[in-house]
Amino acid sequence: MMGLCALNGCVSPPRPLCLVTGANTGIGFEAARGLARMGARVVLACRDPAKGEIARNSIARSTGNNDVQLLVVDLASQGSIRTAAQKFSETHSALNVLVNNAAVGPPSRQQSPDGIELTFATNVLGYFLLTQLLLDPLRGAAASRVVNVVSRLAYGLDLSDVEFKRRPYDPLTAYAQSKQADRMLTWALAQRLESTSVTANAVTPGVVNTKLLHALAPRSSGRTPVEGADSVLWLAMSPEVAGANGRFWAERREQPCEFRSRQDVEALWSLCERMTKESTQ
Repeated sequence: MMGLCALNGCVSPPRPLCLVTGANTGIGFEAARGLARMGARVVLACRDPAKGEIARNSIARSTGNNDVQLLVVDLASQGSIRTAAQKFSETHSALNVLVNNAAVGPPSRQQSPDGIELTFATNVLGYFLLTQLLLDPLRGAAASRVVNVVSRLAYGLDLSDVEFKRRPYDPLTAYAQSKQADRMLTWALAQRLESTSVTANAVTPGVVNTKLLHALAPRSSGRTPVEGADSVLWLAMSPEVAGANGRFWAERREQPCEFRSRQDVEALWSLCERMTKESTQ
């Protein structure tokens, strides 16, 4: 017997489309797998095609969801980000969830393909530029969410020397300032999105056993990537936080954030615009 929807010619709404950066390992992998398990269509944004394909196959196999795609992108390279965003936009008119997660913490000062200090290029400008280039498909969804994965380890942002050209390079400080910057960019983006259907929030997964943690703090240990991805998934998909915008979350609870100076937030936004060589306002 045909169901009522079939008799009336109803069309089921499309499953949400979610893009996760750094999705081949750690928190990103578990966030992508969790989204796929929820029935979402998932795009894994990964730098290494081989590792990305292994992750894609693993997620499809373990969840039974075959609608998992791979988008190759190096978040340290602005050219790669632009190419990947264009490729995505050519095939998808709407994006429901963007999870900015990819991050690095090199032990010594390195430069990106664009000649920018690698931690800032990847962890900050990667978040900033990819989000700006995907705003059209984000606005193309009835409601969409930008989820920026940040950290409790956040301090030391020096807007006059974000690339450690004058300061001695320290990997922990470089990482911490990048995570402070990611929070601040979230507030700037949220303010710009206030009159739209797109929201932007920041979430810390806590201290998680990942390769990045062991690189930055070899003697540290923490929760599993599955546990770390929990609040990320909740913020990405839960109806409990529908419409929430410009907030900082941990353990599924809103947290205060000290990095709310409007002057500093706007100065950082302007700096990121200059460093990505294109006005995005």
